[in-house]
Amino acid sequence: MTEITAGVDAHSDTHHAAALDERGRLLGDSAFATSAEGYRQLLAWLESFGEVTRVGVESTGSYAAGLARFLAARGIAVVEVNQPHAHTRRRRGKSDPLDAEAAARKVLAGEATAVAKHTGGIVESIRQLRVAREGAVKANTAALNQLYELLITAPDELRQQLAAPKTSRGKAVLCLRLRPDRARLHEPLQAAKLALRSVAERVRELDRQIRLLDQHLAPLVATAAPRTTSLLGVSTQHAGQLLTTAGQKIERLANDGAFARLCGASPIPASSGRTSRHRLNRGGDRKANRALHLIAVCRRRYCARTRAYANRRTAEGLTKPEIIRCLKRYIARELYHTLRADLADLGPSITPTQPPRAFFPRP
Repeated sequence: MTEITAGVDAHSDTHHAAALDERGRLLGDSAFATSAEGYRQLLAWLESFGEVTRVGVESTGSYAAGLARFLAARGIAVVEVNQPHAHTRRRRGKSDPLDAEAAARKVLAGEATAVAKHTGGIVESIRQLRVAREGAVKANTAALNQLYELLITAPDELRQQLAAPKTSRGKAVLCLRLRPDRARLHEPLQAAKLALRSVAERVRELDRQIRLLDQHLAPLVATAAPRTTSLLGVSTQHAGQLLTTAGQKIERLANDGAFARLCGASPIPASSGRTSRHRLNRGGDRKANRALHLIAVCRRRYCARTRAYANRRTAEGLTKPEIIRCLKRYIARELYHTLRADLADLGPSITPTQPPRAFFPRP
């Protein structure tokens, strides 16, 4: 039976698929709706050419998330494919059939090998709640900034009344007590009172939403990563971010080096002539990198072993950013193994690797 390698260019309303045989011959391409019935039709169309072995899909974490889950549930390997390079598009042009064919050829040639994230478990639930929380936090910060800006231009009488609290959040509490006269909103003082009270109520509601989401996130993260959350400096939010970055199917990452690279914590050579050094990695998931950075800062303050290591490296001539980089790499190694062990308890497909190596060399 002919082995089929497929490629899919994903969009919000339709998915365009292309099928190749073992020799790279294009067997056909077609578009399908982004629905359960459309997914069944897409798979049936591919299977009409032969046995489907691999499917390269663009945007498995967004437009093609449903298709990726559908194919994975039927035992078909789904490979994450990046969008074609701009140079390729300039040479060949841009269209859905061309993009789908390019995705299939990347998989067939071995250029695309990244296993798509598993989006059907508790880690996906954590990701969704974290997205909602991050949006609420950003809106809360924007509301507090807006409150501060309104106070700067408010009438002097109102500014003096709200001058006692030194923080924007404290001022927001006082603004909730304002009682504007809605019949006199043509007066700047009453209009300012209504505007400030409205923004303060928004801050209060967003605070409530953040607390509610935190209450739901805490038990989920504790269930998914009990070993990881027990480590020094690893909060619920840090563990939730690292779970989201790694994905529930963490065996798709070959080793702790791959996890560190995914988090932007792998060392990048920056040597020249007599200078031998490494620099910070500015790639990877920056939110995961930030979580590692905050864990490293916490451990430098509260972990005696980390302080001793930092002192030794300072005596060797390393700068603070270089020491933080080293710490983030060691922390990524430790967290990779604890996350892998935690996720092994959630599904039989994940098996722990060798025991984690030392967090960092002895001071």
